[in-house]
Amino acid sequence: MTPKPKLLTVEEAKALDLPRMTELFSAHINPGQLHFMKLLGFDKIKVERAEGMFYVDQNGRKILDFFGGFGSLAFGHNHPRILAARQAFQEEKRHEIAMAFMSQYAAALAHNLAACSPGDLDMVFFGSSGSEAMEAALKVAERAAGPKRPKVVYAENSFHGKTKGVLNVTDGKLYRGEFKLIDNTVRVPFGDIEAIENAFKSDPEIGVIVLETIQGGAGIVTAPTEFWQKLRALCDRYGVLWVADEVQCGLGRSGKFYAFEHHGVVPDVTALAKSLGGGKTAMAAMIARREVYMKAYGTPKTALIHAMATFGGIGEACITAIEGLNVLYDEHLIDNSASTGTYLVERLEGLKGKYPSLIKEVRGQGLMVGLEFHDFSKTMPMVLRPVLAMLDDKLKGSLPGFIGSHLLRDHGVLVAFTEYNRNVVRLEPPLICEREHVDQFIAALDEVLSRGIVRIVKDFVKAQVR
Repeated sequence: MTPKPKLLTVEEAKALDLPRMTELFSAHINPGQLHFMKLLGFDKIKVERAEGMFYVDQNGRKILDFFGGFGSLAFGHNHPRILAARQAFQEEKRHEIAMAFMSQYAAALAHNLAACSPGDLDMVFFGSSGSEAMEAALKVAERAAGPKRPKVVYAENSFHGKTKGVLNVTDGKLYRGEFKLIDNTVRVPFGDIEAIENAFKSDPEIGVIVLETIQGGAGIVTAPTEFWQKLRALCDRYGVLWVADEVQCGLGRSGKFYAFEHHGVVPDVTALAKSLGGGKTAMAAMIARREVYMKAYGTPKTALIHAMATFGGIGEACITAIEGLNVLYDEHLIDNSASTGTYLVERLEGLKGKYPSLIKEVRGQGLMVGLEFHDFSKTMPMVLRPVLAMLDDKLKGSLPGFIGSHLLRDHGVLVAFTEYNRNVVRLEPPLICEREHVDQFIAALDEVLSRGIVRIVKDFVKAQVR
């Protein structure tokens, strides 16, 4: 008989205390990441449960979630309708894996996504992550463009995932590491239509362009409507397929179902993930125009080149997404994202006026907002600025980190940060966020900023040595 290793049970896992959690994380997950978690105070919190806009920690303290799992929690934590749909599915012992048979759940979700999508975006591929959806998007576009046009244009400061394929169009030295990447890519500044047109003109091998509609990792960066409309026209003129990455900014986060809908244009291929899983499961989708999809995989010989993987379209994940999409419209969460997002920006602009030496810019759409702070030297008295300016690059991210740490420790408010512009605090609360939550967040941020830069730093240092 096969001996059973010393395994922790579900109840034992639930009962782990913080020292043991830290020990296991360091031993088996990522000791380097633990260093940053300790700096921000995340290692002192054990989340016992979560509901709506809040986490609840081991001491019963409620933590207001303005992080939102990088946009994965559109419906908040444990939305009751989503929980009920999942429970019913389990109790009825419905089927999950549909490799041999067709899945009524995948078919229904594909129909719903096509119904939510403008134009002729109506062919759907299911996966489990944003990276997987973007891999599928790039592959379908490359095949449709044809073997004579294998090159892909991507933007500076882009983030499309960490798997090997999309890493080729993710513009980050940290993530690229020293991996051997393919060389069929062309890099352009985000939002620079002239650079894109020059690339299209000069290189007839370009067949695809991939862009986040709102750049998340870059610091919540948008481009004007004129850019997107000219991009659509250029792609049509040069026969280039446009892939819109909506993994983070889609599903209502910008105040429209897709962020590109703000601009009256439709891409050839797009991708969703994160909140598509309803905050309870990993679910992602690539949605392509039928003409593009059929060019790539439209014959029996080509149909299985990129068919769904084992867990693509798994039953419970599909019904979770089905219920989530219905909740999105039934509870008017897209409209709420637009109106509450506008209110959030207005309140943040008020703080910018109050603390101009700290806050540089507020930007974003809907409930995808970036709050950019000045470089560290510019927050200091004039006499110290020339000396500290030489350290600005090394100190980038420190001020948002200090502020984020104080918000969590002193006010029970959780915020996030961005990968490339480390001076930006990323705000992506659930789309159920109301004005009272915005007011709570603003009051907390106001109190922290009112301390001034010297005390903010001192308080952070004191917290590290306790």
